[in-house]
Amino acid sequence: MIKLTETVLNGLALGSVYALIALGFVVIFKASGVMNFAHGSLLLFGGYVTARLHDTIGFIPAVLVGAALAAVLAGLVQLLASRGLRGAEIHTLTILTIGVDVLLSTELNRQVGADYLTMGDPWGADVTRLGSITVADARIASIVVAVIVIGAFFAAFRWSRWGLSMRSAAADPEAAALMGIRLGRVRLIAWCVAGALAALAAVFLAAFPAPGLDRTTSQIALSAFPAAILGGMDSAVGALVGSLVIGLTAAMAAGYQSELSVLGAGFSDVAPYLVMVLVLLVRPTGLFGSKELTRV
Repeated sequence: MIKLTETVLNGLALGSVYALIALGFVVIFKASGVMNFAHGSLLLFGGYVTARLHDTIGFIPAVLVGAALAAVLAGLVQLLASRGLRGAEIHTLTILTIGVDVLLSTELNRQVGADYLTMGDPWGADVTRLGSITVADARIASIVVAVIVIGAFFAAFRWSRWGLSMRSAAADPEAAALMGIRLGRVRLIAWCVAGALAALAAVFLAAFPAPGLDRTTSQIALSAFPAAILGGMDSAVGALVGSLVIGLTAAMAAGYQSELSVLGAGFSDVAPYLVMVLVLLVRPTGLFGSKELTRV
């Protein structure tokens, strides 16, 4: 029972970090229809900035600067896509993000090298004991921060002018434009928000028990991709639910690896993708994705 409780808590913590990343995928897709494959590189960039600055300016300012610069970089990618390839098809813009990812990841991998970069977070390797249950403080912090940030995101999405504009643009871009909504600004803000969320997620992906930020952190971040697909690419609520499902699945598969050895040594790595495939076989649009209707 103790192991199960610890595994569930680890799964919730992992799911909360995945939710920050998956929301970025969904926000960009809702605003511009683009599947952003450069999201992992944006995450690594934000984490790298935080790791380099925390000794100089402190942890929280470094996180804020990392999130701000990741937001700016994401905005520049959006401007490149919208103005450099004006009128291009959506799939062309998606391919563009693959090219951007290759460029960014190559340079960031060169900068990071073979080292593990510490994030300077105040939790370190501390743990909290609840009776016989032991939980890393970084895990608890990730859940608390994710709840606050995601709550603020949904409040803005529901009640702010930007949220209203984005929901209108996602429902019917042409009608939204005719109503005076500036689609370019809505999309730019969406990309910036996604970049900032990715940078924040990098802090917790690199926190204890992980050894630190390294070149594979961006690849780990892509583990959130099944969460966005599972929930439905056009649903923010779906991204949240999908993240929790994928996080719990990954934690359970890793925690009970010995009991699942008959399925192979690397089963925990593929378990989230297996869940995604099984759900998509039943619901091709994901758990909360909208079905596309065509009038004839």
